[in-house]
Amino acid sequence: MTLRVRGLVVVALLTVIIALLVTFPARVAYSWASPPFVQISGIKGTIWSGSAREFSTHGVYLTDLTWSMRPLQLFTGKALYEVSGSPVAGFFESQVAVSFGGTVTLRDLRASLPLQMFEGAANVAGLRGSASLQFERLELVAGRPAAMDGTLDIANLVVPMVSGTSLGGYRAEFFTQNNGIVASVEDTDGVIELAGSLQLRNDKTYAFLGQVMAKQNTPEQLRRQLRFLPPGSDTGRHELRLEGSY
Repeated sequence: MTLRVRGLVVVALLTVIIALLVTFPARVAYSWASPPFVQISGIKGTIWSGSAREFSTHGVYLTDLTWSMRPLQLFTGKALYEVSGSPVAGFFESQVAVSFGGTVTLRDLRASLPLQMFEGAANVAGLRGSASLQFERLELVAGRPAAMDGTLDIANLVVPMVSGTSLGGYRAEFFTQNNGIVASVEDTDGVIELAGSLQLRNDKTYAFLGQVMAKQNTPEQLRRQLRFLPPGSDTGRHELRLEGSY
């Protein structure tokens, strides 16, 4: 009889614990464990399934955010969610895994976002255009990229410090390596011909080295700027080198 009573008590306790977990309010979890670089408002539902009116981090702003957890993934040490949201223009959808150590990994990321939302993060005033992302994996540690495998397409790029008119379209293909992240960068329908490589190192520094050349439709103002760049490997080309930290 005593063993039976103990068994019933254990079952009752487990039932209560599971019920608390399943119905645990998402807004309480956010207030307890949200990192400082993430802001969420209008939270409804639970940590398992819910929604938020607004979400922002590092300049990325989404509305109508929804999530749904895959509970079996908790046994792998990660909380895996199906997430979707709406930027000012475009869409965002991805699987998002959050490890107990705080690493955030996005898989099967598909998004179309306005470049304006990255204006502050990139420290480029007046940045405009649209970005289309297709990533198998994007891993963030403390909000910074630690792994990237996928493609970024940019259309109608406007960088006022370079030119007041559209610079056209460009593509970057990212790959994760032992010493960091590398990407090949090229123009698709840009007003300048561009081919280069980008490195995002583990020490949080970056380096871009490329070759640029004017096209028939390159604005005269931009042609004059290209002449100030060092000569490239071929006649008519110029070397473009950028370095810094992120």
